[in-house]
Amino acid sequence: MENFKRIIAIVCGGDSSEYAVSMRSAQGLFSFFDKERYQVYIVVVRGMDWHVNLHDGTTAPIDRNDFSFQEDGKLVMFDYAYITIHGTPGENGILQGYFELIHLPYSTSGVLVEAMTFDKFVLNQYLRSYGVSVAESLLIRKGYEELVSDDEIEERIGMPCFVKPAADGSSFGVSKVKNKDQLAPAIRKAMMESDDIMVESFLEGTEISIGCYKTREKEVVLPPTEVVSSNEFFDYDAKYNGQVQEITPARISDELTSRVKQITSHIYDILHCNGIIRIDYIISPQGRISMLEVNTTPGMTPTSFIPQQVRAAGLDIKDVLTDIVENQFI
Repeated sequence: MENFKRIIAIVCGGDSSEYAVSMRSAQGLFSFFDKERYQVYIVVVRGMDWHVNLHDGTTAPIDRNDFSFQEDGKLVMFDYAYITIHGTPGENGILQGYFELIHLPYSTSGVLVEAMTFDKFVLNQYLRSYGVSVAESLLIRKGYEELVSDDEIEERIGMPCFVKPAADGSSFGVSKVKNKDQLAPAIRKAMMESDDIMVESFLEGTEISIGCYKTREKEVVLPPTEVVSSNEFFDYDAKYNGQVQEITPARISDELTSRVKQITSHIYDILHCNGIIRIDYIISPQGRISMLEVNTTPGMTPTSFIPQQVRAAGLDIKDVLTDIVENQFI
């Protein structure tokens, strides 16, 4: 019966450059959810404008006191929030803190994990202490650029290298730097996205991306996707404008696949993750597996990595989402 369905909010939008990507993920998720089991609404959060898209095509404001809204004169309270905001405030712990305060279950990891995984430099240093292989990197803070010279970057990190926002996603503001003369413009570009800049050594090899989720009953590590970009690196155009080959499962050996899956499961547990995550790696020609980043709100359009991997695993994305939601209510 309709009254017994859990009411799900797909929370999208956000205040970063990735707003449009988030909106596409929300549409994908809306198409994936089991409508026989759940009442599903899309909630758009942008700045102080929080509204829900009603099924008649209109919108209603969200009451931020309890994340409720009015529909047909009735108060509607959500049972669960599926966060698909890429960037702030949904990927850095801010929205998670709000949901903790109002005691609403949500799909991602907790406040600390979200804040840490959003800051690539912090995450890399943390996971390095657990023996996870990561690229060499250094941090440059806005206003303190003079503390790190171009010569020091070249000596410590080497060329080529990547200059990227420490806290952002979707490859906005990322540059591949081949010589010292390119560092200053690359740093300025990255600082348009974030006050903290990460300079990271270039890792040669095969890039792969792999999804994982766990519930009380099961552990699911999905088949990895191999990323072959026709651009210099896997930038925004490669990710979202089709300038990339995505091969699932990846063309790597069974032994490498097994090792990547083990490392992914290990990182999931180290961080105490919740819901679906996606981890990106570089595998060197010698077989060294180095982590690039952990994405706790991966894209969920029909062509995104996670839906691709779910299909390759012979699973139904509808069942996967049901597993993740129901895990909060056991």
